[in-house]
Amino acid sequence: VRFYVEEEGKGVDASGNKVKADKDKVKTFRESLAKLGDVYVNDAFGTAHRAHSSMMGEGYSQRAAGLLLNKELRYFSQALDNPPRPFLAILGGAKVADKIQLIENLLDKVNEMIIGGGMAFTFLKVLNNMEIGASLFDADGAKIVQNLVDKAKKNNVQLHLPVDFVTGDKFAEDAATGTATVEGGIPAGHLGLDIGPKTRDAFAAPIARSKIIVWNGPPGVFEFPNFANGTKSLMDGVVAATKAGTVSIIGGGDTASCCAKWGTESQVSHVSTGGGASLELLEGKVLPGVDALSSA
Repeated sequence: VRFYVEEEGKGVDASGNKVKADKDKVKTFRESLAKLGDVYVNDAFGTAHRAHSSMMGEGYSQRAAGLLLNKELRYFSQALDNPPRPFLAILGGAKVADKIQLIENLLDKVNEMIIGGGMAFTFLKVLNNMEIGASLFDADGAKIVQNLVDKAKKNNVQLHLPVDFVTGDKFAEDAATGTATVEGGIPAGHLGLDIGPKTRDAFAAPIARSKIIVWNGPPGVFEFPNFANGTKSLMDGVVAATKAGTVSIIGGGDTASCCAKWGTESQVSHVSTGGGASLELLEGKVLPGVDALSSA
């Protein structure tokens, strides 16, 4: 259906020019989809955050969630509606600015939050004036770091940031590795590409004591073996906590790829099939594809 411009409401024509769908044609297109069945079942959580024609089920009197979509919503509602305590969020990713809404929303819900990945350097630069070398720095995100930390304090949320790192002299699998601490900083021209052993130990405790974990984003460049140990260590901790009764929810995208890499899909409670969809749910947004379902 995505070959039709009426599915997404916009697209490109044969010459590569951007085009917008005509509203009347979208209406006709949706009516044509409604002729294909008697009951509409949406089982595509991964695209539920998109208000595409095929996601809306217009023209059907019954619009139901499929088994997968139902499972996704069941797990995320456990975390967002009335979570067991302590509730831990593990967040990674490159830019603070991309995760502002996620962090803001989760700070109203969690007891503890681990911040890793590239965005940890923006926090540490602002809060500790850490020398971060050539590591990722998000200038836009830096402006709101203090506000996020203040909100965490106000809500009595324990923030956990890395204290040491595995570094590389370039962003590559064959980079020469080194180590660095927050106090000593990362040398000029080098990048922090993974969390170090002290951080791995420090992060183990909040993982072990949590009753529910939501994990969105790896703490290091797990695709490169030399910089995968931090992510593997967190994964081992989450698997052990799950065995002990913790509910563990793995956000889609890169974090789901971590599970696939180490074969842990069956050892955590739930691996989401939606990257953008799970992110938007955790940000507190209403997903159009879910909102369109029948209420009963």
